[in-house]
Amino acid sequence: MTRYGDDLAVVTVTYSPGGTLDRFLETLADATTRPVRVVLADNGSADGVPERAAEAHDHVTFLPTGGNLGYGAAANHGVASLPDDVGWVVVANPDLEWGAGSLDALLAATKRWPRGGAFGPLIREPDGEVYPSARLLPSIGRGVGHAAFGKIWPGNPWTREYRQEQAAVRERTAGWLSGSCLLLRREAFDSVDGFDPRYFMYFEDVDLGDRLVKAGWLNVYAPEAQVVHIGGVSTAKSSQRMLAAHHSSAYRYLADRHRGLVHAPLLLAVRAGLALRLKLVSRR
Repeated sequence: MTRYGDDLAVVTVTYSPGGTLDRFLETLADATTRPVRVVLADNGSADGVPERAAEAHDHVTFLPTGGNLGYGAAANHGVASLPDDVGWVVVANPDLEWGAGSLDALLAATKRWPRGGAFGPLIREPDGEVYPSARLLPSIGRGVGHAAFGKIWPGNPWTREYRQEQAAVRERTAGWLSGSCLLLRREAFDSVDGFDPRYFMYFEDVDLGDRLVKAGWLNVYAPEAQVVHIGGVSTAKSSQRMLAAHHSSAYRYLADRHRGLVHAPLLLAVRAGLALRLKLVSRR
């Protein structure tokens, strides 16, 4: 296994990010006192923003992935481009605003959790609301209940349990952490071969969190670190495609973990239910 140094890098996947990338880089400057290199793993931006950002900042590298690979595959591409002296990698969305000292707070948490493989901050919505970014893993029962009733009955027990919205805001372990901002121990990331590239969009972070835990690592929620996620800047351009990708990824996650004939009838019902949900949500 490769022995990594203690340097820090940030990998962000870009796809015509617009003006949010400038704000991402501006606020990153106050998020840590450590030197940090930034890799823009670009999935085919057409707005020229990532190229201009790389030209304007010496610590920023523009890295074309060769096409729209999806989020996880592009992030893997960015991490693989880093030298061995980088032992800590942040994978974050470009429509993120860093709180002052937030990255240093995440790094401080790594000292308290030597088996921590992934560390996630407290994430706020633009209106200040706390986004439930540290959740339980979705079992079939919990996942189906959340999928079926999450939109029409937000307070249903499956959604409440899955999203952990009532959990105390404190440093703790979680089943998985939002991929919109993750500090990753590179050794841990390598041990599970990074993100599964079969997930084009969505659930790649759920899948990663599950595989990290199975490999003996921990997912650690560290709310002393705070960021704001604007959300939906790139995906809004193709919302119908993103809805389909979400449902496809949800099914893949459950199917990967419930193999064999004994689970076949239940998975068939899940597939039908997700297809119906997609149709209903698309009509709205």
